[in-house]
Amino acid sequence: MVMAASRIEKIPPYIFARIDKKKQEARKKGVDLVDLTTGDPDLPTPEHIVRKMQEATADPRNHRYPSYEGMLEFRKAVADWYMKRFGVELNPETEVVALIGSKEGIAHIPWVYLNEGDVALIPSPGYPVYKISTLLAGGIPYIMPLREEHDFLPIREHIPEDVRRKAKIAFLNYPNNPTGAHADDEFYERAVYEARKSDILLCHDAAYSEVTFDGHQGKSILQFDHNKRFSIEFHSLSKTYCMTGWRIGFAVGNSDAIQNLGKLKTNIDSGVFQAIQYAAIEALTGSQESVEAMRTVYARRRDIVFDGLTAMGIKVRKPLGTFYIWARVPTGFSSAQFAEKLIEEKGVVLTPGSGFGEEGEGYFRISTTTSEERIREGITRLKSMKL
Repeated sequence: MVMAASRIEKIPPYIFARIDKKKQEARKKGVDLVDLTTGDPDLPTPEHIVRKMQEATADPRNHRYPSYEGMLEFRKAVADWYMKRFGVELNPETEVVALIGSKEGIAHIPWVYLNEGDVALIPSPGYPVYKISTLLAGGIPYIMPLREEHDFLPIREHIPEDVRRKAKIAFLNYPNNPTGAHADDEFYERAVYEARKSDILLCHDAAYSEVTFDGHQGKSILQFDHNKRFSIEFHSLSKTYCMTGWRIGFAVGNSDAIQNLGKLKTNIDSGVFQAIQYAAIEALTGSQESVEAMRTVYARRRDIVFDGLTAMGIKVRKPLGTFYIWARVPTGFSSAQFAEKLIEEKGVVLTPGSGFGEEGEGYFRISTTTSEERIREGITRLKSMKL
């Protein structure tokens, strides 16, 4: 048998495998599972976006290979949206590139900038792709712990000077998955200052910038890196417009980083289906009423989960962004043990915090991307559990 490449061995074991096995066993027994794990919006894509997609799909001109970097019309729509939303001016020809979902760009940026042995600063807990893509590119992930006592923000003093000197890229993500934490202006200003000082490319994952509550607004790091010298930002239409299955996103920022990422993409993919780009243009330029409606739904669901967990005595913060609730595991359990106990005894599935890195141990994540009725059912079952 042909042996797999050593890089595959670097990929950590699938930490959710045991949870998935428990889910399968429960379903075989006929258990009515309340699954609160998936960060996949249950709300439908707004109708005007779907209509535009239907029109564009019927046009034979869209049946051929698209441009690698994305249609200029799409990139202009992104630039216009950034100006309107963040007050950031972008050159659509050199500072915007279309992505097959933001995950694709996040996974490929380490390949663009890391040589064998180069360091990437990785938040933990955090989106697993940051670390795995660094490992696959031959880089060395240095973990930036995100801890509750520091509002789940990385602390400069926790990163040794010699590591900062070796680092080439750093991943940031606010509003944050999985903690729901947000970052203020001072944090972004400090991050850009440190990037300039150490010559690091900041890779900001802003996928949840529009999923915010209670008057909070997500920020673009480009609002603080005015000359776009040290930043690339990854964004997606997935969360904002409930378009996860459509697979379209974009990267914006430093022109060299955008062009380098685009150069890699020309050699490994053939771009985003043009009809989807037209639908995305409609999303960015059309009515934004659905975005506000989405926020209202998720805010209500967030409150149901927060109030329910608080009533149980579980330590939890009320997030101002994302559709995730990050809460402390009750005393006496590891993250995985608590998740398994819930499946076995109550038919409720949540995500153990350890799945997002070592710093996630001791927490669990609940996603509110399911109906209010099912969320209430899940909380009711949790309350009946003996802890």
